[in-house]
Amino acid sequence: MPSTARDIAMKGGGYYSRATIGAKHVIDGATPLILNSLERMSPPDDGSIFTMSDMGCADAGTSMTMVGAVLKEVRRRAPSRPIQMVYTDLPRNDFSQLFRNVLGLTDVASYYEEIENLHVFASGTSFHRQILPPGTLHLGFSATASHYLSEKPAKIANHVHMVGAAGAERAAYTEQGRRDWEAMLLHRARELAPGGRLALFNFGIDEEERYLGNTGGISMFDTFNALWEELRDEGSITSDEYVDTNFPQHYRTVEEFTRPFRNPADPVHRAGLRLEHAETRVVRCPFEAHFEEHGDPARFAREYIPTLRSWSESTFASGLSAGRPAEERTAILDRFYDRYEARVREAPHGHAMDYVHCYLIASKIHG
Repeated sequence: MPSTARDIAMKGGGYYSRATIGAKHVIDGATPLILNSLERMSPPDDGSIFTMSDMGCADAGTSMTMVGAVLKEVRRRAPSRPIQMVYTDLPRNDFSQLFRNVLGLTDVASYYEEIENLHVFASGTSFHRQILPPGTLHLGFSATASHYLSEKPAKIANHVHMVGAAGAERAAYTEQGRRDWEAMLLHRARELAPGGRLALFNFGIDEEERYLGNTGGISMFDTFNALWEELRDEGSITSDEYVDTNFPQHYRTVEEFTRPFRNPADPVHRAGLRLEHAETRVVRCPFEAHFEEHGDPARFAREYIPTLRSWSESTFASGLSAGRPAEERTAILDRFYDRYEARVREAPHGHAMDYVHCYLIASKIHG
């Protein structure tokens, strides 16, 4: 099993959806792109099963509004077709929370009771592997997920993320990112039915060299690194634990995202995938925007840190020695995020986690 499948998970118990409001804003704002792709697909009302997937779904809360809008449109266009909605994520994902959300058993507004002949399933299979049978997927969706690599290609000596790496270390992440992107697209090409669409909205580096948490203010990943170094220097973590803490991620440029579609000799192009749309957008950090309204640094810090913790904690936890008692590991992580919160509270201006995505729509050609 790939190393990321063992180590990475979004924080469960409903924490992820409550904390990652920005990720929901990304998806909600891009819903028209998916509806437009569905219109081009023009699914016939032929009684066959229509399958949509959300790959890298976490607890399904951030995509719930979009999925509901899309599936209602499928039902309107094709009243006779059974709809199969397949949620996928890594084995450690909180699938129990996912089904509670989808079935309307939480405070997350669900579409489930509003769509007839709808069947919801989940798969604990990484998108680095084929998930669905060949030719059965009609609309594949993934947001804020494909930057996760199948494995960490190298240890980064002086940073926790590839955006702070250089030389051979940076090159190793770039090459792993290239291989994983090609493999993921080939898996999706096999899964897609002819005429099917992929809607992939993923973290990347835009044309102005901006990326998540680095859009002109204080760099989020540099702050992560500085605080983790601080714990190392004071002896709270070891040097080995510091070096072992690397996000298994690669942030691709727009050129890296689109290259497989543009070269007729590329395996992705030969597999029948064609690029229909690509653009970058920056979605503003909602917590910074709220701070401008209320002006309370303590409130901003208190509300901002959980969104960072919801997706980053598993990486810092995996860097700690397995020999540490669980309570000691928890105490270190609490201390780490408490210090981040203190930094934001004491000097709030410049802190923000703006979302930088490449929005990509691709189709599977007939024949």
